[in-house]
Amino acid sequence: MQVAGIAVAVVSILIAIFQFLLFIKLPLAEYSWGGKYQGVLPKRMRCMSLLSAMILLLIGFIFLIHTNVLTIEFVLPTYIFVWFITIFMGLNTLGNLASKSKKERMVMTPLAFVTFISCLFVLILS
Repeated sequence: MQVAGIAVAVVSILIAIFQFLLFIKLPLAEYSWGGKYQGVLPKRMRCMSLLSAMILLLIGFIFLIHTNVLTIEFVLPTYIFVWFITIFMGLNTLGNLASKSKKERMVMTPLAFVTFISCLFVLILS
């Protein structure tokens, strides 16, 4: 179960880095947000990418705590978060698969799918 939790955290961190790169204006927009934009994201979407990066880091942190890779001093009800994140990642995988952007489908769909399967594995074993 810890390996799956670490997998979720690693992929989440990698995608968070990608979202941060979008935020700092790297021209990778066609790999994100349904491929709606080309080049550099507009300011509003860059802000959304920054928010996404922070959420992704939180997701990784939650899975590391839930699988006892990390310990914290206070109680965090991770089980309910793991449920919601798993459902979200399943829907995210479907969304990436349906993206109009071939680049997003080719890169983000496999990452989302690996994350979803890892989340599901953690959920089933916990």
